[in-house]
Amino acid sequence: MAGNPGLERLIPIVNKLQDAFTQLDVTVQFDLPQIAVVGVQSAGKSSVLENFVGRDFLPRGVGIVTRRPLILQLNHSELEYGEFLHKKGKKFENFDEIRKEIEAETNRLTGKNKGISKIPINLSIYSPHVLNFTIIDLPGLTKVPIGDQPTDIETQIRDMVLEFVKNDNCIILAISPANSDLANSDALKIAKEVDPKGDRTIGVLTKLDLMDEGTDARDILENKLLPLRRGYIGVVNRSQKDIDGRKDIKAALQAEKQFFQTNPAYRHMADKLGTPHLQKVLNQQLTKHIRNTLPSLREKIQKQKANLDKEMDTINRLNPNDPLAKAKIMQQMIQQLRDDFGTIVEGSIATEINTIELSGGAKINRIFHESLQSEIAKIIIEEEALRNEITLAIQNIHAIRNGLFPPDKAFETVVTKHIRKLKEPSLKCKELVVTELEEIIQLCLEKMNRYPRLREETERILMEQILRRDEVCEEYINTFMACELSLINIPQDDIIRHKAQEVKEDTVFAYKIIRKGLMTIQNVGNSKDGPRDYWFVLTNKYLSWYKDRNERYKKATLPLDGLKLKLVEQVFGEPRKKVFRLVKLKNRKKFQDHKQLEFCSKNPNDMSLWTSSFLEVGILVDQSDSLSDISDLENVDEDTQPKDSLGNQVEKILNLVDSYMKIEMKTFRDHLPKIIMNLIVMNVKTFISVELPAHLNTCENQSSLMDEGEEETAKREEVMKMHRACKEALKIIGDVAKSTIVT
Repeated sequence: MAGNPGLERLIPIVNKLQDAFTQLDVTVQFDLPQIAVVGVQSAGKSSVLENFVGRDFLPRGVGIVTRRPLILQLNHSELEYGEFLHKKGKKFENFDEIRKEIEAETNRLTGKNKGISKIPINLSIYSPHVLNFTIIDLPGLTKVPIGDQPTDIETQIRDMVLEFVKNDNCIILAISPANSDLANSDALKIAKEVDPKGDRTIGVLTKLDLMDEGTDARDILENKLLPLRRGYIGVVNRSQKDIDGRKDIKAALQAEKQFFQTNPAYRHMADKLGTPHLQKVLNQQLTKHIRNTLPSLREKIQKQKANLDKEMDTINRLNPNDPLAKAKIMQQMIQQLRDDFGTIVEGSIATEINTIELSGGAKINRIFHESLQSEIAKIIIEEEALRNEITLAIQNIHAIRNGLFPPDKAFETVVTKHIRKLKEPSLKCKELVVTELEEIIQLCLEKMNRYPRLREETERILMEQILRRDEVCEEYINTFMACELSLINIPQDDIIRHKAQEVKEDTVFAYKIIRKGLMTIQNVGNSKDGPRDYWFVLTNKYLSWYKDRNERYKKATLPLDGLKLKLVEQVFGEPRKKVFRLVKLKNRKKFQDHKQLEFCSKNPNDMSLWTSSFLEVGILVDQSDSLSDISDLENVDEDTQPKDSLGNQVEKILNLVDSYMKIEMKTFRDHLPKIIMNLIVMNVKTFISVELPAHLNTCENQSSLMDEGEEETAKREEVMKMHRACKEALKIIGDVAKSTIVT
């Protein structure tokens, strides 16, 4: 059997590299080019392919013999055998059986009548005479369908071939028979389509021995006719008679050599023709690829080794059997835990910033300033319900008597009830902080994963401490709540000052537009001008209307204070519709020349929207029939209304409760974060620094506290093995650079 001396030169060095990479436990391979043999039917493709392998194993015949792509994976091995992917585990040591299996597997999908399929057959050949790379035998290009072949067989085969040869790492062996017109070579056409510069195309001329007498391919082989960048190589394959007569490849190569040396047209360039020279050219391509890969491969391994050097330094400093070394490592771990906890809670510009989500101290800050504020804001005191509470409290306190002054007890009773509502959001805030604190601890303990028992004990001790502080904090919150309830003693001037601040804020910030829209003034009471459209603007302070939408020509402005509004049905006109009737109390300024004002929107749906807007600014829209005439409302004098003693008392206490509760809410917002931070968060930080080491030193089984876990032990051993493999790989690459010579 003929070997492949051209390719064997690189085998020992490449095998050493692959052994080193295998020890790295990662897939690191040279991206060796695969070789695709492209040509028309019966151009001699299979013979060329078998010459690379050195064995006779491919199907032979007339017409389309290769009807499925054959992906041939060559693997260097001490033993010689073949293995199919579809029969994994079965070794074919007889190469005649490999040929029969290729034929059987082809027929299984395509039938026996020349059908084709793009589904490849995967065959691995293990041999001591091959280098690890891939060869692809593709169906021969054809134009006329035969047998079961579809009418578009030419397009199908062409697309199949292109799918493989378009890969930049594919060396194209464009096989063309010398006894046909090279200008019409389909193999060269496809090669030029995917490789226009010819960087990876090698022209191969077969059947030189079958050319007509008096003709030769000298001009082509000298690259004068239809030149290629990498030129042409001529080969002489075994004839069908030779194959049938079992002429082996070694004898065929000798006959090929004699043909070129004795033929007058080729003997001057015989050393550049034949299968051995083609092997040599492929060897140069492979060698060049390997040498070009070395710099980037060396750089990759050097970076990996640099990272491993750091881990090796840590491993070398730790002696698993040295108690002093273990104690030092435990001290460093606690120190790291303290630093990490402080950084996460209090922040640091030196650490990596999380830009995906809030965590740690930032999340606790949001709990204090957003979650707590939101929960307290949910304690909405409905004015009407509060007024009813105060009324009942005053009546029950006075009993059968009519009191002249608002009782303090009514204020204390009502305000105490609402202060108690602050307890639930306070405890909820504490629970949220505790939950976040536990997550921070888990995050900080990740660096202790190397020592499972140390992490387990540290986590247990810290969680118990957090639980204790949680209970202390809850008790303190209850005490703080009891203190606030025990004596309602805010001085009167504090409430007055608080109300003054509210008035000031209301003056500065409260002016806002509630609604704008077009409405028609009816002026039913005095039809001097008749109905007219105006642009109305309602704010929380005034009601104004303009002659234009741009609000440049103001007609009138009314303060909302003292306005009375009733929704009535228009008496005159068709169709009948609802209108607003607006008056001011007696002895107040009238609406310019009008005693009353009636207006409505042309869109009935807008009436309900305006009603809601008037309610929003505090103007109650009366929709009842209690006042049938505007004069009933108009003649009411605010100054002559009978004084409702109970009503006055209710309003005074209501204002006091409102002001006092705002003070209490502010107190809780200010004090609660400080209580939680002091009693829980900062306490845990101090505990880690001061008390945690002592607790760990009193744990049971001290000797096993700093034992590495099984995973960590395996990881450490793997790091050591990978470090050795990297060193060996770098040494081998150095040898490759020195010993590999392109021939």
